[in-house]
Amino acid sequence: MTQQFHPRNGRVIAHVDCNSYFAAVEIANDSSLAGKPVVVAGNLKRNGIIIAASYKAREYGIYTTQLLSQAKKLCKDLVVKAPSFDLYRETSAKIFDFLSTITEEIEIASIDESYLDLTELAKQGMNPIEIAKKGQMDILEMFGIPTSWGIGPNKVLAKHASDWKKPNGLTIIRRRDVPHMLWSKPVSELHGCGEKTAEKLSGIGVKTIEDLAKIDERIVRSLLGKNGVMLKNWANGIDNRPVDKEKALSITTVGNSTTLQVNTAEERVLLETFKSLAESVSRRMKAKKVVTYTVQITIRYSDFKTITRSKTLINPVVEYRELFQCSMQLFHKHWSGDSVRLLGISAQNVLEEREAVKQLDLFDFEADAKEVEKKEPLLQVMGQLKMKFGTSIIQTGADLVQKQAKTAGDTFKFRYGQPIGKNNDKQKF
Repeated sequence: MTQQFHPRNGRVIAHVDCNSYFAAVEIANDSSLAGKPVVVAGNLKRNGIIIAASYKAREYGIYTTQLLSQAKKLCKDLVVKAPSFDLYRETSAKIFDFLSTITEEIEIASIDESYLDLTELAKQGMNPIEIAKKGQMDILEMFGIPTSWGIGPNKVLAKHASDWKKPNGLTIIRRRDVPHMLWSKPVSELHGCGEKTAEKLSGIGVKTIEDLAKIDERIVRSLLGKNGVMLKNWANGIDNRPVDKEKALSITTVGNSTTLQVNTAEERVLLETFKSLAESVSRRMKAKKVVTYTVQITIRYSDFKTITRSKTLINPVVEYRELFQCSMQLFHKHWSGDSVRLLGISAQNVLEEREAVKQLDLFDFEADAKEVEKKEPLLQVMGQLKMKFGTSIIQTGADLVQKQAKTAGDTFKFRYGQPIGKNNDKQKF
């Protein structure tokens, strides 16, 4: 079925766009705003600029970059919200982490956009259209955010496809569709063609995307250089850029998930899977030299119902035991006991190690100082014993827990082979 819209040995790329993102997050976070005209403005004064408008607000002729004073004249019942950027970043990270359970081949393009390479899933016989429909439904159900999905043989056509219908749109653009779907549009509507570039092209008679598609390459190269050649290719539906999953943004997450070989409610297997995932996420975080304050787990049940739950910590973590412990707390709190199909762990809103310092206010500092002062005599005795008999003579409870965890893991591997999820480079949907 998938072969009907992409060539043999071709790619299947999806572009996911969160519709009217900032306003949608505000509505999702406050159910009383549902169905109301909502805008987010950078400044709540009359001369403030609207940076996001809900689709209900747009019905009144309100749009982004409009002055707030003008918008209020158009709609007396307008709900105006100040931007909540921390909330937007947190929600974005959760959505991207969910998308990474569909495929690890994901590129974060902005706070509300991403590309998914579905080629391998299509080769396995999965229908990209059904994947998109389910992903769209899940994001709306889990996060309250409407999304538009575009599917094409490359990134530029997938991007144009997602713009075709909003909100909650799903559009496919094949290369053969380019002449009748895109060529009649103004060249300024071509992805990547800014206002100044469109003005330059207009100066040589290029008004539409078709004009650019058919112009002599030498002319556009002399005018715009390599960028002009790239835009000409895009106007013809040609784009060889890969989906770059290593592309870093300040809102990136580091996560991993695995579809279990067999749906199971056996807690021992589920915990060992979490342990393996925690090890994988920790390794990747260390390689990127990042830490996190927020750990999130994903549980997908055998009926495909999916939940994500997260916990924010006082101090940053990176070690797998810390990730595993936090994941276990979340799992035991939120697991329904039903059979599980997929598990995932992710570090949300990661930041570089050098930026992660323990933030102590006056009360934390005083409490820490008093605790050290109280333990000082004991610490002195422990130090003397270790110097005389060796460092292993006295161990903390944390040391013992770590040894027990290692022993349990080794025992599991010896009895049952490699744990489920050990090799999970390829995600299944």
